Formats: sequence, structure tokens, C-alpha cells
Amino acid sequence: MPRRLESGRPRERKEGTIDMRERLRRLREAMRERGLDGLVLAAPEHMSNAQVRYLTGFSGSSSYLVVSADGAWLLTDFRYVEAAGAGADGYEVVQHGRPYLSTLADVVANAGIRRAGFEDERLPVAMFRQWREHMPQVEWVGAQELMQELRLVKDAGEIAAIRRAAHLAGQALEELLPTAPGRTERALAVALEHRMRELGLDAPGFDTIVASGERGSLPHARPGERVIGPGDMVTVDFGGLSDGYRSDETVTFGVGQVPARLREIFDLVHEAQAAGIASVRPGVRASEVDRACRRIIEAAGYGDRFGHGAGHGVGLDIHERPFAAREPEEGKDDVLRPGMTITVEPGIYLPGVGGARVEDTLVVTEDGSERLTVVPKAWRTV
Repeated sequence: MPRRLESGRPRERKEGTIDMRERLRRLREAMRERGLDGLVLAAPEHMSNAQVRYLTGFSGSSSYLVVSADGAWLLTDFRYVEAAGAGADGYEVVQHGRPYLSTLADVVANAGIRRAGFEDERLPVAMFRQWREHMPQVEWVGAQELMQELRLVKDAGEIAAIRRAAHLAGQALEELLPTAPGRTERALAVALEHRMRELGLDAPGFDTIVASGERGSLPHARPGERVIGPGDMVTVDFGGLSDGYRSDETVTFGVGQVPARLREIFDLVHEAQAAGIASVRPGVRASEVDRACRRIIEAAGYGDRFGHGAGHGVGLDIHERPFAAREPEEGKDDVLRPGMTITVEPGIYLPGVGGARVEDTLVVTEDGSERLTVVPKAWRTV
């Protein structure tokens, strides 16, 4: 028999903390609206645990979640069962066997679930086939958008975590910028990530990007052994991780006197970002933020050198809805609402010459937006 632990009584909450029971209530409301009597989520070690963490607070690297109209179960293995029992408020913790599938099937059957939502855009095909084979009584309904909708608007605890990540990551970069000349790109990235941890962040929010000189034309350049030197324009895309939540920003700066053309594209990108930020407010579609940035870059003749979207949401994942895209996917051009996060990050990339990008993470407010990232984006040299 699988080992079961009760998660305990409701916990006292401090102001600004995250209420998992409220998220569970909202989940069940969304399930009822879609005619679902259950939801089953998978987060084994090779998959993101963002959805399970959002609903339970559990941060272990292997888990499965079952929610019905009147029950909720968090399945994990021996390594994490004690930690899950101490933290998963509102859930019954179950230690699954090996393989996990028989335990999961038992929990689903005992819960009386017949029509279950699952993450149809994330669940591997082989795993889904196993679920259908071992749980033939269940009608499986794609519910990827259900979780995306739940996570779109951030609560006070989420915003506080993103703000903390942004402030400490920004402090780390400000301390290190004067030391950039003479370092390799890789050395600067390593030092930045190390300093973020020293300041109290759990980890970098993602792999740090450092691109100098002609390598600035690579939007997602891996930091290399190129030495940052006089005349270079340097782009650093970085963020921190705090309580599972990420920050994201990009700074472009010069080392001494940079070529006039590089300064020209920086000024255009900075102007475009200001227009994009000014457009962020409730009622605006995410694609309009992209258009606000793009029209300035296109008018200057660089439209074909700005090939990515102008922004995206940030939270437990580094890229999540809303997406500020030139051509948004059907049904994914979200209307901005207070509490949503969105980056604004236009760029221009010239192969063989260099590139520039500046980025801030914003939260939509009742009458506009608030910048969560703290490093100034105006031109500077070191």
C-alpha cells in the first residue's frame, strides 16, 4: 500500500505570501466550467515542475498531482515525501511505488475521476499512452490552457518574489559592470551568477547571456572566451531565481568609445523600448506592445533585424503568457490585466557588426505598469 500523509491544518499566512488553498479553489472552479471532474498533472524529473509547484508549493524534482471536486493528492517518491508532507497545504501526500503508474491509477480510480484534464501540450506521447492503458475508465481532455489561465495574473506573493529576484540580480550586475573590461564573456557570466547567489538568490533565473562586439548580433549568444575590450558594445541578458520565481532583464553598455553605428542602433532600441513600456496598461492586447516597439525600429529601416517578439510573461517559467508577438498564435493574444507580468525587450542585430537589446520586466497595474527590474537602461560606458 502507498504511504499516505496528511498535510496538516491550514497555515497562518503572512501578508504577501501565497495562498495555495485559494489556488486550489480557483482550479476547481475552472474544472467545473470545463466539465471536468479531475485534473492529473505530471512532473517527473525530466519535466518542469512549475505547474505542481504553482498549485502546491512543492519544489521537489519528481511528483504527480491529482485533483478532484472534493480531494487533492500529491504523489512523490521516498526522497521527497517528508518535505511534501510539511509543505503541501490542502493535499494528501502519497508515496508512490515503483513504477509510479500503479499508485497513480489507484488514486485516480479511488477518487472516482471519469473525465480528467491533462497537459496536452507538455505530456510526452509515451506517458500518455501508458495513462490510457492503465486508466481506461478515464476520458482524457486537453486542459493546457486551464493552467495557463490560472497563472496569468500574479498574486501579491508572486510579485514580491519576482521583485526580490530582480532587485538582487540587478545589484549583482551593478557591482560587476565596472569590472567587465578585460574579462572574457564567460568570466563575466560566471561572476554574475556567483554574485547573485552570494546576495541570497537561489540560482540564476536562466543561463546568463553575454555577447560582446560582433557577437552582439546573436540574440541568445552563449558566453564565450572573447575578451571584452575598448570599442565593444556588450549585451548582458540575466535574471535571478527567488522562491521559484524568476526575473528577466537585459542591459546593453559600451566599453569606452563605440562605433557610431552601434550607438545609433542602441538609441533606436532604447527609444523603441520606451514606447513599448508606455503602451503597457490594462485593456491593451499583448501584440500592441510589440507593435509599439516595432514601428520605431521599422521606421528606421531595421525591421528585418528585429526578428523576435517584444516581450513575454515571467513567473515560475522564464517564458510564459502573455506573449507580445508580431504574429500571435490563435487564442494567445492576451488582453493585459492588472497583476500580469510582461517584459519589454526590443532589439536590433547586425551580423558581423554587433547588436543591442534592452529589457525590463513590468507588472501591469490598475492604470499602467510598474517596473520590477531596477538596472537603468540609458546608455552608459565603463
